[in-house]
Amino acid sequence: MRIALFQPGIPQNVGAAIRLSACFGVGLDVIEPCSFPLDDKSLKRAALDYGPLAHLQRHDNWETFLKAPERTEGRLLLFTTRGATPFHRFEFQAGDTLLFGNESRGAPEEVHEAVQGRIVIPIRADTRSMNLATTAAMALGEALRQTGGFPE
Repeated sequence: MRIALFQPGIPQNVGAAIRLSACFGVGLDVIEPCSFPLDDKSLKRAALDYGPLAHLQRHDNWETFLKAPERTEGRLLLFTTRGATPFHRFEFQAGDTLLFGNESRGAPEEVHEAVQGRIVIPIRADTRSMNLATTAAMALGEALRQTGGFPE
Protein backbone atom coordinates (compact mmCIF):
# COMPACT_ATOMS: atom_id res chain seq x y z
CA MET A 1 0.00 0.00 0.00
CA ARG A 2 1.27 3.47 -0.88
CA ILE A 3 0.11 7.08 -0.68
CA ALA A 4 0.99 9.45 -3.53
CA LEU A 5 0.64 13.25 -3.52
CA PHE A 6 0.48 14.98 -6.91
CA GLN A 7 2.21 18.38 -6.78
CA PRO A 8 1.18 19.22 -3.21
CA GLY A 9 0.75 22.86 -2.29
CA ILE A 10 0.72 22.88 1.51
CA PRO A 11 3.78 21.72 3.50
CA GLN A 12 1.68 20.74 6.52
CA ASN A 13 -0.24 18.24 4.39
CA VAL A 14 3.02 16.64 3.27
CA GLY A 15 4.08 16.53 6.91
CA ALA A 16 0.84 14.80 7.86
CA ALA A 17 1.33 12.31 5.01
CA ILE A 18 4.87 11.63 6.24
CA ARG A 19 3.43 10.85 9.66
CA LEU A 20 0.81 8.55 8.09
CA SER A 21 3.55 6.76 6.17
CA ALA A 22 5.65 6.33 9.31
CA CYS A 23 2.82 5.27 11.63
CA PHE A 24 1.33 2.70 9.28
CA GLY A 25 4.45 1.54 7.43
CA VAL A 26 3.20 2.47 3.96
CA GLY A 27 5.17 4.06 1.15
CA LEU A 28 4.78 7.74 0.32
CA ASP A 29 5.39 9.25 -3.11
CA VAL A 30 5.63 13.02 -3.57
CA ILE A 31 5.27 14.00 -7.22
CA GLU A 32 6.91 17.36 -7.86
CA PRO A 33 6.93 20.21 -8.51
CA CYS A 34 5.51 21.27 -5.17
CA SER A 35 4.23 24.78 -4.45
CA PHE A 36 6.88 25.15 -1.73
CA PRO A 37 10.53 24.15 -1.40
CA LEU A 38 10.69 20.45 -0.63
CA ASP A 39 14.04 20.48 1.13
CA ASP A 40 15.19 18.70 4.25
CA LYS A 41 14.52 21.74 6.45
CA SER A 42 10.90 22.16 5.35
CA LEU A 43 10.27 18.41 5.58
CA LYS A 44 11.69 18.23 9.10
CA ARG A 45 9.53 21.14 10.20
CA ALA A 46 6.38 19.64 8.65
CA ALA A 47 6.97 16.03 9.71
CA LEU A 48 8.36 16.69 13.19
CA ASP A 49 10.48 13.68 14.16
CA TYR A 50 8.69 11.11 11.97
CA GLY A 51 10.72 11.76 8.81
CA PRO A 52 13.30 9.00 9.40
CA LEU A 53 10.49 6.45 9.89
CA ALA A 54 8.66 7.36 6.68
CA HIS A 55 9.10 5.56 3.39
CA LEU A 56 9.35 8.69 1.21
CA GLN A 57 10.15 8.71 -2.50
CA ARG A 58 10.41 12.00 -4.37
CA HIS A 59 9.68 12.12 -8.10
CA ASP A 60 10.69 15.04 -10.34
CA ASN A 61 7.44 14.88 -12.32
CA TRP A 62 4.45 12.74 -13.27
CA GLU A 63 6.32 10.79 -15.95
CA THR A 64 9.13 9.88 -13.55
CA PHE A 65 6.57 8.69 -11.00
CA LEU A 66 4.86 6.45 -13.56
CA LYS A 67 8.21 4.84 -14.48
CA ALA A 68 9.36 4.30 -10.88
CA PRO A 69 9.90 0.72 -9.68
CA GLU A 70 7.27 1.28 -6.98
CA ARG A 71 4.67 1.62 -9.75
CA THR A 72 5.16 -1.93 -11.04
CA GLU A 73 2.93 -3.33 -8.29
CA GLY A 74 -0.76 -2.73 -7.79
CA ARG A 75 -3.30 -0.28 -9.08
CA LEU A 76 -3.11 3.50 -9.17
CA LEU A 77 -6.29 4.91 -7.58
CA LEU A 78 -7.19 8.59 -7.68
CA PHE A 79 -9.25 10.17 -4.92
CA THR A 80 -11.24 12.94 -6.56
CA THR A 81 -14.50 14.82 -6.23
CA ARG A 82 -15.14 13.48 -9.77
CA GLY A 83 -14.81 9.92 -8.49
CA ALA A 84 -17.16 7.20 -9.65
CA THR A 85 -17.13 4.90 -6.62
CA PRO A 86 -17.54 5.86 -2.95
CA PHE A 87 -14.47 4.77 -0.97
CA HIS A 88 -16.46 2.64 1.47
CA ARG A 89 -17.82 0.58 -1.44
CA PHE A 90 -14.53 0.20 -3.30
CA GLU A 91 -12.58 -3.07 -2.96
CA PHE A 92 -8.97 -2.19 -2.14
CA GLN A 93 -6.00 -4.51 -2.71
CA ALA A 94 -2.76 -4.64 -0.73
CA GLY A 95 -0.59 -3.27 -3.58
CA ASP A 96 -2.76 -0.22 -4.34
CA THR A 97 -1.35 3.31 -4.53
CA LEU A 98 -3.80 5.93 -3.21
CA LEU A 99 -3.24 9.11 -5.24
CA PHE A 100 -4.33 12.60 -4.18
CA GLY A 101 -4.28 15.72 -6.35
CA ASN A 102 -3.10 19.21 -5.55
CA GLU A 103 -5.12 20.91 -2.81
CA SER A 104 -6.36 23.80 -4.98
CA ARG A 105 -6.18 22.41 -8.53
CA GLY A 106 -6.87 18.72 -8.06
CA ALA A 107 -5.40 16.43 -10.70
CA PRO A 108 -5.16 17.24 -14.41
CA GLU A 109 -6.86 15.18 -17.09
CA GLU A 110 -3.68 13.21 -17.89
CA VAL A 111 -3.67 11.92 -14.32
CA HIS A 112 -7.36 10.99 -14.50
CA GLU A 113 -6.68 9.07 -17.71
CA ALA A 114 -3.74 7.11 -16.25
CA VAL A 115 -5.43 5.68 -13.16
CA GLN A 116 -7.22 2.36 -12.76
CA GLY A 117 -9.91 3.77 -10.48
CA ARG A 118 -11.46 7.08 -9.45
CA ILE A 119 -12.77 7.12 -5.93
CA VAL A 120 -14.76 9.71 -4.00
CA ILE A 121 -15.26 10.26 -0.30
CA PRO A 122 -18.89 11.38 -0.13
CA ILE A 123 -19.46 14.65 1.70
CA ARG A 124 -22.49 16.88 2.16
CA ALA A 125 -23.71 18.62 -0.98
CA ASP A 126 -23.38 22.07 0.61
CA THR A 127 -19.61 21.59 1.16
CA ARG A 128 -16.83 21.77 -1.41
CA SER A 129 -14.00 19.53 -0.25
CA MET A 130 -12.05 18.18 2.70
CA ASN A 131 -8.47 18.75 3.77
CA LEU A 132 -5.97 16.61 1.85
CA ALA A 133 -4.39 15.08 4.95
CA THR A 134 -7.81 14.20 6.38
CA THR A 135 -8.85 12.62 3.10
CA ALA A 136 -5.62 10.62 2.88
CA ALA A 137 -6.04 9.37 6.46
CA MET A 138 -9.65 8.29 5.83
CA ALA A 139 -8.74 6.57 2.56
CA LEU A 140 -5.72 4.80 3.99
CA GLY A 141 -7.69 3.69 7.04
CA GLU A 142 -10.39 2.07 4.91
CA ALA A 143 -7.84 0.49 2.55
CA LEU A 144 -5.83 -0.96 5.46
CA ARG A 145 -9.02 -2.19 7.17
CA GLN A 146 -10.12 -4.04 4.05
CA THR A 147 -6.70 -5.57 3.33
CA GLY A 148 -5.75 -6.42 6.92
CA GLY A 149 -2.82 -4.05 6.63
CA PHE A 150 -2.86 -2.37 10.05
CA PRO A 151 0.30 -2.92 12.13
CA GLU A 152 0.01 -5.53 14.87
